[in-house]
Amino acid sequence: QVQLVESGGGLVQPGGSLRLSCAASGSIFRNNAMGWYRQAPGKPRELVAGITHVGNTNYADSVKGRFTISRDNAKNTVYLQMNSLKPEDTAVYYCNAELTSYTGSSLATNDYWGQGTQVTVSS
Repeated sequence: QVQLVESGGGLVQPGGSLRLSCAASGSIFRNNAMGWYRQAPGKPRELVAGITHVGNTNYADSVKGRFTISRDNAKNTVYLQMNSLKPEDTAVYYCNAELTSYTGSSLATNDYWGQGTQVTVSS
């Protein structure tokens, strides 16, 4: 059974930094694209940053230059370094991963979500 476990959220003052981590575990054959989404109260979930298996990245315009996504394929882990945080970055952050995993004698590719971690930027 595959699962994603996030860590690193919390309360930080404006201008501060946080680093989120998301580790995938289970019978993983290959991790493909991974990314971070966020959802603020009353707003739809939005893509924050994504990274492909070979390291190509994309970012939401609102976080470009402040956030950096990276991954460690050997550890099936994706990171989100968040700098110069603003109050509008406050949200629940969700890890997402497209993973190919073993299912008996075959492989299957599915989309997985973490449980979410709260990030609050406030003075």
